[in-house]
Amino acid sequence: MKKGTGIFATVQSALAAAFGVQSNKNRERDFSQGEPAHFIIAGVIGTVAFICILGLIVKLVLSQIE
Repeated sequence: MKKGTGIFATVQSALAAAFGVQSNKNRERDFSQGEPAHFIIAGVIGTVAFICILGLIVKLVLSQIE
């Protein structure tokens, strides 16, 4: 039975991969123990959060210009 990576390790791996700084050791751990669906969900949530934050920053900046 696979041990799994846990939610913290999944989020950490997804963030590291998004920034391009994932270590080889963690990448190998993710591929051997992690569930692909967990990483996909973490990536989608992270992408949506990133887009929302960018949208809020743009709104804030544009409201300061007017």
